[in-house]
Amino acid sequence: MTLLDPAPWTGKIFDGRWTTGSAGAYDVTEPATGDTLGTLGRADATDVARAAATATRAQRDWAARPYDERAAVLRRAAALFEEHAAQIQHWIVRESGSIPPKAQLETHFAAALCHEAAALASHPQGLVLPSAQPRWSLARRRPAGLVSVIAPFNFPLILSMRSVAPALALGNAVLLKPDPRTAVCGGVTLARVFQEAGLPEGLLHLLPGGADVGEAVVSEPAVRVVSFTGSTAAGRKIGETCGRLLKRAHLELGGNNALIVLPGADLSKAASAAAWGSFLHQGQICMTTGRHLVHHSLHREYVDALADKADKLPVGDPATAQVALGPIIDRRQLDHVHTLVHDTVTAGARLAAGGTHEGLFYRPTVLADVTPDMPAYAQEVFGPVAPVVPFTSIEEAIALATDTEYGLSLGILGDVGQAMRLADAIPTGLVHINDQTVNDEPVVPFGGLAASGNGARFGGPDANIEAFTETQWVTLRGDIAPHPF
Repeated sequence: MTLLDPAPWTGKIFDGRWTTGSAGAYDVTEPATGDTLGTLGRADATDVARAAATATRAQRDWAARPYDERAAVLRRAAALFEEHAAQIQHWIVRESGSIPPKAQLETHFAAALCHEAAALASHPQGLVLPSAQPRWSLARRRPAGLVSVIAPFNFPLILSMRSVAPALALGNAVLLKPDPRTAVCGGVTLARVFQEAGLPEGLLHLLPGGADVGEAVVSEPAVRVVSFTGSTAAGRKIGETCGRLLKRAHLELGGNNALIVLPGADLSKAASAAAWGSFLHQGQICMTTGRHLVHHSLHREYVDALADKADKLPVGDPATAQVALGPIIDRRQLDHVHTLVHDTVTAGARLAAGGTHEGLFYRPTVLADVTPDMPAYAQEVFGPVAPVVPFTSIEEAIALATDTEYGLSLGILGDVGQAMRLADAIPTGLVHINDQTVNDEPVVPFGGLAASGNGARFGGPDANIEAFTETQWVTLRGDIAPHPF
């Protein structure tokens, strides 16, 4: 049996074993063709409560095991991602509409995340503190307990693994709710990998479902930490619920990221970087370049060069043709993208490239003569759309880049000295000088500010340990302390 052979999981959810979900089953659909790829079980709130009880019991034993046992499971999981990469990539291409190089990135990244998580298990877990009393004073990190992970459709494997791997390595149990549109890539794959890697039963639960399941995995009393990647609107609701219930929420949300092109920047290289930043995975990335701020001396040539890039990029089914862009994930998202483009053109923008679609295949789009109040510039599009706005001074570029509720990623192309000045002046979680806005690595702290989230809570040992453990103060004396009572 291959890793993703559908026989074990067809119509099922996962609680250490494949079981029938209480809410029936649903079809997994390929966006490029509309074909049914498989059938998954659908969970409901009763499944969540049952999973939480099982996970809580299993977590106590898992946290008590030697760290090297936990690390060994993560290393075996990494090897399985590498061994079965081709099959996993095939599913990512078909289920999420990804081009093959993007699918290859996901499997490579997932394996790397497992290796990094394995190292966390042996990372220093505390501090020796000074004390004014005759005692040892320690601060140690302890597993949070039960962690809920809610992951999106766009990078389903990476954005599930980014939380699941470190949470497990640090001694926690996990309730995983993937986006139901990509629950094989972002859910079944993880369940099967960890099952084969020897993860004890009851520690990882796969709970596909709708908003009701999302609400349940957040409000479940046993859950102490919620890790959410998705829209700002949904993140606000989750943050509000967690605040009321006194839980920690790690929120990685939307973005409307600026790429600033400084005077003197190499136009050919800038257009190439910009096209990648706006059109990779059909623009369905939180870090997508959504606002192109270009010095007026380059503005006209930049629009022409970017439009030429857009016109030449092939769009189609990534499972059957060599294309640069695949389909938008579903009709609802396509309608959102097209409405923003249409309303922006109606408001006076010029369509320099794209703006059309066949089915879910949307052409890469460049908008010129854009003003900051137009919809495709002011809002997160989450589609392959590049609005271009000129600026005349560094001060104006700073003002334009800062004029947003988001604060995720910033790209700056051109003179490094001027770029550093801009980086210091613009609040954002990520800055890339002489690169576009879409960048990530397994070892970096990743996160945004303001409407983009509550800071760097993902990636790197410090961020992961902070995210998935609690601090416990411990004191130790040689004898019972004297007291005046």
